[in-house]
Amino acid sequence: MGGFHVGTSGWSYPDWRGRFYPADLPADAWLAHYQERFAAVELNASFYRLPNEMAFLRWGAHAPDGFRFAVKGWRRITHMRRLRDARGDLREFCARVRLLGTHLGPLLWQLPPNLAPDQILLQGFLDALPDDLQHAIEFRDPRWWTMATWERLCEHGVSFVLHDRGTAPTPRVVTARTVYVRFHGTEEGYAGSYDARTLRTWARRIAGFLGEGCTVWCFFNNTADGAAPANAERLADLVALG
Repeated sequence: MGGFHVGTSGWSYPDWRGRFYPADLPADAWLAHYQERFAAVELNASFYRLPNEMAFLRWGAHAPDGFRFAVKGWRRITHMRRLRDARGDLREFCARVRLLGTHLGPLLWQLPPNLAPDQILLQGFLDALPDDLQHAIEFRDPRWWTMATWERLCEHGVSFVLHDRGTAPTPRVVTARTVYVRFHGTEEGYAGSYDARTLRTWARRIAGFLGEGCTVWCFFNNTADGAAPANAERLADLVALG
């Protein structure tokens, strides 16, 4: 059996105060409160800017045993350079996230929705990824969802991110021993709560992945209206119940 990790995409949301966080809890205590409820989080601040070394050292030093940070890749690499000539930035980013030590989970690389399929470009990026870290790629353009893409990911042991962004969910294709799932919400703007039927369906799928020996990471990105923590906790309960 593989391992199961579930949480939310980020933790610092003011509108979670009074819903997930106690109303009188100061913001600098939110992460510790989050870590009492979940054993994983998707660190998304690293997409917008690369946090400094002290931030990663502090997160790693204060994290409880077994807690993991899945870290979202820097947009300078994915959205500004668009994967081209990014080896220097990639080395800097990976050196920084390694400061999390044993609390480091997989790295999430979200590609721009307007990045057209280019298998040569993808091959170059995959070749540049350090193979001592686990990587997952989220393709927002459905034209990437092809056998050529999946075969390249398989060759490098990189996960094809399963997500429900847009009008249709991704195919449930597994390309690595790690399965990475992102729930973007049932409404526009990363909002909307998932109903019990949908969560039960996903719990069964996850049980299947675990039974095949995969490690599964699931993060709820429907953070806009505060539904993410409750959805994540409910999914965790359903998977635990089998």
